Amino acid sequence: MGKLITLTAVDGFGLSAYRADPAGDPRGAVVVTQEIFGVNSHIKSVCDGFAKDGYAVIAPALFDRYERNVDIGYTAEDISRGRALKAKATTDAALQDIAAARDALGGAGKVGIVGYCWGGFIAWMSACRLSGFACAVAYYGGGMLEAIAETPKCAVMAHFGERDSVLPVDGVKRFAAAHPEVEVFIYAADHGFNCDQRGSYDAAAAALARERTLQHFRRWLG
Repeated sequence: MGKLITLTAVDGFGLSAYRADPAGDPRGAVVVTQEIFGVNSHIKSVCDGFAKDGYAVIAPALFDRYERNVDIGYTAEDISRGRALKAKATTDAALQDIAAARDALGGAGKVGIVGYCWGGFIAWMSACRLSGFACAVAYYGGGMLEAIAETPKCAVMAHFGERDSVLPVDGVKRFAAAHPEVEVFIYAADHGFNCDQRGSYDAAAAALARERTLQHFRRWLG
């Protein structure tokens, strides 16, 4: 359904992105932010899914500044490689690339953002530091609990797993208490529960979180 495009960030850097569009007129637009595994088959399927729901969607390749064409899986070796790439990435650079994706969706209606894992953190930071987003959704955003002092500029929903060792549930509850304006949901699941290519995939939690995410988009995007 989708296609590869090129975006240009405000600093002039050109990065690749995956774009998927609905069959008819879009009801809004969504930026999808990747896990540490690049714009891989899972992220592309997420984009295709939201396009089928009526949204114009772009997933920018946030690792292009450090290594082009990152598209890896979920083995132990892949996780190590993904973590190494994430260690090189800066939030400021990622936000420039997110802004480029947001701008490329101009004309498709109001724009939201959804991110997974590291991308969940980037979605949170985008909601707090960038303008132009009507809403944001963060799935188990690694780093969010350390960015608790940030203040969102748009409506935010966040999904976490209670068995997530990366994001301890006590920390999630502190985050929720500090941000009553954020809709926080905790599932009987582990980190990465939305990804059907991971061993931690939880179909029930993924389905419920997606339903809630779509409700959020319908409310704020159309």
